[in-house]
Formats: sequence, C-alpha cells, structure tokens
Amino acid sequence: MARHNRDARGTDQRGFDYEVSYQPDWVRLIKVTRSLESGRQSTKTLFKNPNHREQSPGGKVRTRIECKEQELAFEIEVDDPHGVVTRVIVVTRPPNAAAGETLEFTIDDRLNSPD
Repeated sequence: MARHNRDARGTDQRGFDYEVSYQPDWVRLIKVTRSLESGRQSTKTLFKNPNHREQSPGGKVRTRIECKEQELAFEIEVDDPHGVVTRVIVVTRPPNAAAGETLEFTIDDRLNSPD
C-alpha cells in the first residue's frame, strides 16, 4: 500500500511560491518551464525529493501543484498499475498570465531504491 502524500514548497523563476503535494515514493523532482516575452524559455527545479524510494508507490499516484499568487491550482492522478510511467508533463496558462505566456510542469519519477 502506498504512503500518504507529503507537502513541500518551491519558488519559480519570477519568485512565485508554490505548494506541492507529492507521492514520496514516486516523485523525484518537479521542474517548471516558463515561456519568456523574448520567445525563449527558462526552466527551474521547483522541488526535488530528498528521499529514496522506500516502497512501491502503488498503482495510483497523485500530485497537486498550487500557486495562490497566480490563481493556479491543478491536481493530476496517474493510474499506473504496472509502474511504467516515468514522466508527466502538464502545460498550463494561469488565469492572470500575459497573452501567450505558458507554464510547463515536468513531474519526473526515476526515484531509485536505496542500495
């Protein structure tokens, strides 16, 4: 049986604070990529799990990301009974974002078991 989600915080490239609820045996890190006015992109690690996998993450994994300052909140649930999903990418646009501005969240697994 999977362990309950843990809570963490992170800050993006523009100083916005995020609350993250993550499955401790699945999520390795979460990156945020922000599109810039120049057409380029900027990527920053929002959160990195400091722990190793202690047990199987279970067949369903939920991750929630929220930024009150940007009026942004979403939760994803991955149904992965065979443990084959290694990365999830969510592309979003905060309600108060500038025209054409997007945020891309990369939720990465690959959390290793301790040796």
